[in-house]
Amino acid sequence: MWSYVKGANWRHPSGPTSSIKGKDNYPVVQVAYPDAEAYAKWAHKRLPTEAEWEFAARGGLAGKPYVWGEKFRPDGKWMANTFQGHFPDKNTATDGFAGVSPVAQFAPNGYGLYDMAGNVWQWTTDWYRPDYYSQLAQDGGVARNPKGPDSPFDPAEPNDKKKVHRGGSFLCTDQYCSRYMVGTRGKGEITTGTNHLGFRCISDAGVKK
Repeated sequence: MWSYVKGANWRHPSGPTSSIKGKDNYPVVQVAYPDAEAYAKWAHKRLPTEAEWEFAARGGLAGKPYVWGEKFRPDGKWMANTFQGHFPDKNTATDGFAGVSPVAQFAPNGYGLYDMAGNVWQWTTDWYRPDYYSQLAQDGGVARNPKGPDSPFDPAEPNDKKKVHRGGSFLCTDQYCSRYMVGTRGKGEITTGTNHLGFRCISDAGVKK
């Protein structure tokens, strides 16, 4: 179950009495979008657009439902940190992890990238609008490297400014959502952070414009 925990932040991801000691190899969580963006700028990098994120996540595979291919568990092998058991009250953790896992515990994709599905959601720079890609399709032609809509709009909460989340998390399950599937998306209000939401940076170094 989700609940508000006062004092939770990236240094104290589960609340004020928790810490990140011994978690150097874990993804940073409890980071709102402006903070993720500020870190990326400090590191001389940036956050990816949704299109860039999906291109990287697919790892060279086209039209496959998962980062790794056709089947959720090829040869019975767990490929990502997701939820097993009865959602949301009992996670049997048969994949080895009941919550956030260290990075690189599962096989990388075709580009050598780890954790592009499951574990923690990742911020992208795209404003969330449910009709953005359908509108691109109606406009005709091929949308090359789309940068996302100019403004956000969520019909369920029209006054909230939301960005797109990608990748799913350790809470994703086919009983509730299967957003570890590579073509799916989530959303989040930009000033919020959670214990299953993080980010990754990209660099334009060496990229030809």
